Amino acid sequence: MKLTPTPGQTIGPFYGYALPFKDGGKLVDRAHPGSIRLHGVITDGAGETIPDALLEIWQPDEEGNVVSETGSLVRDGHTFTGFGRVAVDNVGHYTFTTVNPGATEAGKAPFIMLTVFARGLLNRLFTRIYLPEDTEALATDPLLTSMDESARSSLIATREANGDLRFDISLQGGNETAFLSYPRES
Repeated sequence: MKLTPTPGQTIGPFYGYALPFKDGGKLVDRAHPGSIRLHGVITDGAGETIPDALLEIWQPDEEGNVVSETGSLVRDGHTFTGFGRVAVDNVGHYTFTTVNPGATEAGKAPFIMLTVFARGLLNRLFTRIYLPEDTEALATDPLLTSMDESARSSLIATREANGDLRFDISLQGGNETAFLSYPRES
């Protein structure tokens, strides 16, 4: 008998007990030198906020090192794992406390990987959050240069006056965030 794969599922409530975890959005303490708040809202194609999405980020540290520390789900207050997971609030807002990622290679544009899980999505969505400052690196980034201007600009965060980053996510419509696809492994 041939078994068929189970299709992806929406965010829940099937396994909701294991998805959010204590301090999931706190990659570093706000008192950490260089800490920033990464925040924004997630909306649908009509511009309505989505109150039940779950977001994950993956990123290098400030020096551009891809972290390989274990214990991502247990925050000990001093180990940076480069991973965070938060549920949005009832008005679609999310917040992570993290650091600006460094470039993983000289001349490369630093970015944060973002994964979106939400109702109605049978499979998660992937995108990137680029820092707005290094315009030269942004202008030569292979992914960004392969996109049209509106898609490219949808991946660049806004730096706020206090140093925090704002990155709004739109699943569809005129302001749709560019989402990435990866080839499936056999």
